[in-house]
Amino acid sequence: MAGRLDGQEITIIGAGVGGLAAAAALGQRGGRVQVLEQAPAITEVGAGLQISPNGMAVLRALGLGPALVKCSLGAEAVELIDGETGQLVTRIELARLAPAGAFRLVHRADLIDLLEGAARVAGAGILCGQRVRSLTLGEGHAPHILLDEARREAPLLIGADGLHSLVRTALNGAAPPFFTGQVAWRATLAEPQALPPVVRVYMGAGRHLVTYPLRDGHIRNIVAVEERARWAEESWSLTDDPLTLRVAFERFIPEVRAWLDRIDRPNLWGLFRHPVAARWQGMGAAILGDAAHPTLPFLAQGANLALEDAWVLAAELDARAAPEALAAYERARAPRAARVVAAATANARNYHLSGLKRDLAHAALRLAQRFAPDAAGNRYRWVYDRDVTRAR
Repeated sequence: MAGRLDGQEITIIGAGVGGLAAAAALGQRGGRVQVLEQAPAITEVGAGLQISPNGMAVLRALGLGPALVKCSLGAEAVELIDGETGQLVTRIELARLAPAGAFRLVHRADLIDLLEGAARVAGAGILCGQRVRSLTLGEGHAPHILLDEARREAPLLIGADGLHSLVRTALNGAAPPFFTGQVAWRATLAEPQALPPVVRVYMGAGRHLVTYPLRDGHIRNIVAVEERARWAEESWSLTDDPLTLRVAFERFIPEVRAWLDRIDRPNLWGLFRHPVAARWQGMGAAILGDAAHPTLPFLAQGANLALEDAWVLAAELDARAAPEALAAYERARAPRAARVVAAATANARNYHLSGLKRDLAHAALRLAQRFAPDAAGNRYRWVYDRDVTRAR
């Protein structure tokens, strides 16, 4: 794969999905990659992720397809269910949208482990405990990074540093996020019986809950979202009183309430909207993933978009000189990311309808299920059918 990247020094800030995927893709093309991660170690954090065909295409191209299949489950369907009655609203058969196994349910830690391994095999160095205090971008010189105890020059800098990205701020200036009026709880539960590989979305007025199995089917992943006026900190590390979670879903069916009764320490985070970055690159730097386009979790595309970004950025850098490659990367990615972000935001509203709007929407979905069973899934074919590994 040697091209313009052969021997190019590249520094990536952040060892999440996007950063490690970029390290693997760039390293496989001959780049000399160094990843800086502020955490003391790459450990098991987060919970479930849904990988859709557009993300799976990148993982296959990185050589990780078989390994991902071994540590994940192939999702068969998505079911939308009235959370207050238990009545099925619609079922999307995923095999009608893509070949069997193209939709995967995976623990984030397992995906991170695969990507870290691929990055290291490709020659990337991964340094943990590297907190970036500040960075400087400017025309005519390489980016400079100030770490806790050292300053380093980065001939090419990639910011995969998430929602509070320093690289994004350096490129765009500060852009404070705004609270969406929604909070989300995450939890996992051990299940004695293997669960069917189905994503179930239980919808209610002003709230919804998503559940699906992980690993061997004996782990239940739960994400519960509620609309509220009270602000919650944007963090993955907060825990909440489980009673608050149970009260929020007290009108849901007994099956759902029984799951919530078993949760002792739910993680809580506030959902904030950050605008898609106006500028993705410049002055020897680029951003990807949440640093460029933070995405609400209502279309399960955050990790998939980060995988797409990583592949496209590496391909562009391998095909042309850095300034032109970074500009081409932004042109290729920004419109799609903005469209996906908007679709995810719209889903939040659709899941939380109440009153007459809710009754009409559910009736329309049931009618479509009867006479046009593929309509609900085909609505997002433009998301799933994109294969960035074949774009060039």
